[in-house]
Amino acid sequence: MSIPIGGDIGLEAHPETDQFLRLDGGSGRVQMGSAQDELSFDKEVSDGWCVLVPAGTWHKITNTGATPMQVYTIYAPAHHAPDKVQATAAEAGAEENDELAAWSVQPGRSLDEHG
Repeated sequence: MSIPIGGDIGLEAHPETDQFLRLDGGSGRVQMGSAQDELSFDKEVSDGWCVLVPAGTWHKITNTGATPMQVYTIYAPAHHAPDKVQATAAEAGAEENDELAAWSVQPGRSLDEHG
């Protein structure tokens, strides 16, 4: 996805999903913690960094740089259909044809939380 200058992914937590994020361009700030008002991890990041977000961890990534931030993310288990590529978080949220593969083992269905 591309995060515009000054934009962010929003404060969120995925109760049953681990997440891997890779910064492929730009620079920004990563905040994480055990509660939405307790973001004890706060780090400046740049091109080449990866961020590992354990299931249930509140997190937010903000573009603090002068160019759009390029990020890709991998969820375990998967959150999207195989071979899906969505350029922005808004695109991913609006996707209607995004059925998970039958082979993807999913935990009980807990909704993501947003701050």
